[in-house]
Amino acid sequence: MDLLDDYRSAGPGHDEMLQAAGSARQAWAELANDARIGSGDSLTRAQGDVITLLEDQGVTADDAHWRLDPLPVLVEDETWTDLSRGLRQRAELLDQILTDLYGERTLLTSGILPPEIVLGHPGYQRAAFGIQLPGTHQLLHGATDLARNADGAWTVLADRTDLPLGLGYAMADRRVVSEVFAGPYRHSRTKRLGPFYRALRQTLNVVAPALAGEDPRVAILAPSTQTAAFDHGYLSMLLGVPMVSGADLEVSEGRVWVRSLGGRQPVDVLMRGVRSAQADPLDLDPDSAGTAGLLEAARSGMVSVVNPLGAGVLESPALATYLPRLARALRDEELLLPSVVTYWCGERSMCSHVIANISRLILRSIGDSRPPVLGWELSLHDRADLAAEIASRPALWVGQEPVEASTTPAVQDGRLVPRATSMRAFTVSHEGDYAVMSGALGHVAADGTPPQVTLAAHELPRSAKDVWVLAGGTLEEADGGEEQPRSLPGRDGAVSLRSAEGLYRMGRHLERAESACRLLLAVADRWDDFHARPGASPEDAGGRALDVLLEALQQLTARASLPDLVIDGSREGSIAWTIAQLTRDASGVRDNLTPDAWVALSSMERALHRERERRRGREGAGEVGLAPVVLSIQGGLLALHGIVGESLVRDVGWMLLDTGRRLERARRLVTLLSATVASGYSRAVSELILDSVVGACESGITFRRRYPAGGVDGALELLLRDQANPRSLAFQLIELRRRFADLPEVAGGPSAGVARDALLTEVEEVLAEMSENRGEELPWSERHTELTAALDSMGWRLARLHEEITRVHLARPVAARWPGGGKQT
Repeated sequence: MDLLDDYRSAGPGHDEMLQAAGSARQAWAELANDARIGSGDSLTRAQGDVITLLEDQGVTADDAHWRLDPLPVLVEDETWTDLSRGLRQRAELLDQILTDLYGERTLLTSGILPPEIVLGHPGYQRAAFGIQLPGTHQLLHGATDLARNADGAWTVLADRTDLPLGLGYAMADRRVVSEVFAGPYRHSRTKRLGPFYRALRQTLNVVAPALAGEDPRVAILAPSTQTAAFDHGYLSMLLGVPMVSGADLEVSEGRVWVRSLGGRQPVDVLMRGVRSAQADPLDLDPDSAGTAGLLEAARSGMVSVVNPLGAGVLESPALATYLPRLARALRDEELLLPSVVTYWCGERSMCSHVIANISRLILRSIGDSRPPVLGWELSLHDRADLAAEIASRPALWVGQEPVEASTTPAVQDGRLVPRATSMRAFTVSHEGDYAVMSGALGHVAADGTPPQVTLAAHELPRSAKDVWVLAGGTLEEADGGEEQPRSLPGRDGAVSLRSAEGLYRMGRHLERAESACRLLLAVADRWDDFHARPGASPEDAGGRALDVLLEALQQLTARASLPDLVIDGSREGSIAWTIAQLTRDASGVRDNLTPDAWVALSSMERALHRERERRRGREGAGEVGLAPVVLSIQGGLLALHGIVGESLVRDVGWMLLDTGRRLERARRLVTLLSATVASGYSRAVSELILDSVVGACESGITFRRRYPAGGVDGALELLLRDQANPRSLAFQLIELRRRFADLPEVAGGPSAGVARDALLTEVEEVLAEMSENRGEELPWSERHTELTAALDSMGWRLARLHEEITRVHLARPVAARWPGGGKQT
């Protein structure tokens, strides 16, 4: 309890943990006692455990690690009940406003809501007028950014209705924190999050068009940013629905379809991960990469888009000025949750107030996406310029009073420090009402930064907190538990082109990384063997063999020193770079993978990080000591191979992943043999090279047992022609033939795979010809030219085969220019 006793709030305002007398509230004291966080060491361990678990779950933000404070925010049930009542009322009010703005528009024509607030906001989409979703509400789900002000009362900072980001991160954070503090969480009165996600899944089914029947097809439209990609990818696992990209979709016969390798599939409900304007280049933003005709399909009731196109108009900060008036006009109620004090400059008196008080207000433009301006940070000259700009177009500006948010203890350097905290609460339309998540995505603000400026409309916090809502009495929702993500590819085995491409690339990078590790270990062994010999010379057989192997390794990876080939993530082709590509591929197909895949991926990233730290400041380390980190990476790759082989359904997606892996293995084997065994060196040099190559191809034991006398011919038989060797070229060709027979065609009809199959046949024919003309009677020095020609022939055909696989199975429509400069995909 020493840490709690030493904790002090940052000021006279509200602190979530401390009572007015300065002692910790009971719930916080119980958490500290149960979680044994009474010392700096325990907090440091908890912080380290959080980082490890985030890595093991693959929780990222814009290719960087997600930052999560280990201590949750604790909110008592009575407080949350009052807050939920206000959130439900707010959701109902926003839904009524949205319905009117795209329907009767009485709010605008009656003057209750100034038209400039709506028409001047980029979130308002005139083309979406008249679109109606089935069911009670038009606003299906939303998020509300909240903070407690200095006296402990809740203040709404902003409403998020276009892209209510954070649902994936909220559950990911809960899983991590509840595991770090497993005992306290299990025995606590904390309400679970699972019921909210089940309600969201049910709502998505309910709003499907009537033609969908009782089993509608739901998909999530994947976003373009990496932060939102994780958020929606994790959500897709929780909901058990696939992710698709705009390029995967087409509008035909009035309906929206997903182009997939399992056949074209209809989409009945599309949950947006992109802004409204980016959804349709034909009717909305012509420069977007959305799906042409999506808006018309929504208007005709053939697809339900969630949230509706144009819902972003509710995010206008100027709307906060009029919400109390709108609550009275539409609901005959007072607004339960006040918004941050906002002055719309479209009204003369408010504009005068804003201009006179620029130095203490936050200024926002509602006509574009520029970041908020902190008036107190402006120079006198800048204030004058801004005042002139506001005066010239007042309807496009608002001024807001800064909010001094309540503080919450956060972990920093093994101690508790007060940090201003806000949270994002979530609502969903459910059974005629709105359900509120019993928890939230917390946000720790930077020192001195008002909470309403730390989050933009389409961004997420960089330092998060889990929010625990403590039930009064016994935990009634405990039996609901937390939803476990499910690895569900597209229904009926259908896999979108986006997922197909990602899985194919994942298979290729998985094989690249593994083969690079094996070859590097073989080279490292030869390096150690050569340098351990007294008086060794580069002209010796060992030195020349090492040169050949190093050249082959760099040809297959990158031109760099051995350490850089392992740990330099900025060098294309290095092991670290390939692992990063593999992780990126996996992130793009998260809805097709099991959670265990991220444990394997994170173990490799940690091994690389440790090695970089070990070598930092040790310029003389050179090539020494690389084996441990490479073996650790190899262990992660083997684990990932096992997960892919034992946990993924043998659907079209797995077939493409395996196709990428087999083809990459074949190509790299041919390249390796061409650069080493076909080198034409003397027998002594060739024998050393051969020993390393068969070892790198995981065939050393079989080679020595089957061919005790060694020899090039035995190695070629084992690595090229042996159909029982899983590492041989012949084995890869057989497996590729099987995959091609099972993969459906998507481009060009049944004849589209002719060139692909012909190339595979040509590779098989060259291999057969090599088998018939072994030429054992010729000395090896005279045979390498023939072998090189055959390997080169197979190599360029395998490269062409990759191009044909991409064209036949992964081809996407060519972008067409739309009037105004946009593209159709």
